[in-house]
Amino acid sequence: MAIRQESDFQPMSEINVTPLVDVMLVLLVIFMVTAPFILQSVKVRLPETSPVAVLKPTPALVVSVQADGLVFLGRDAIDVTLLEARLKGEMDKNGELTLQLRADTGVPYGRITEVMAAASRAGVAKLTFITAAAPREKK
Repeated sequence: MAIRQESDFQPMSEINVTPLVDVMLVLLVIFMVTAPFILQSVKVRLPETSPVAVLKPTPALVVSVQADGLVFLGRDAIDVTLLEARLKGEMDKNGELTLQLRADTGVPYGRITEVMAAASRAGVAKLTFITAAAPREKK
């Protein structure tokens, strides 16, 4: 028996990139996990300033719509056709007005759009919707 000393293997002239890709993916994951912690740990001493002028809060009116379609301005029941005139009167008194709309879940969408259109025609630019907080799920 003769021992063969030459091998059939020849040197590879190509680089195996699989280990490089694995290392890069591991580094990417490490940077993604640690980046939020690095950004939050930056300590900054903020400059102190004198107090600025207090903004004048704009008055807010609450318009409520019950499930049966009744509209209330504050606690007073009002017809939707008269709502625009009342809101214009409030706008003339205050200049700027925020309208908070509270509507029952059973109110048809058309009724809510009537109230919103009356507010828009009256010149109310700020309209907010009041909702109830959803109950939290227990873990």
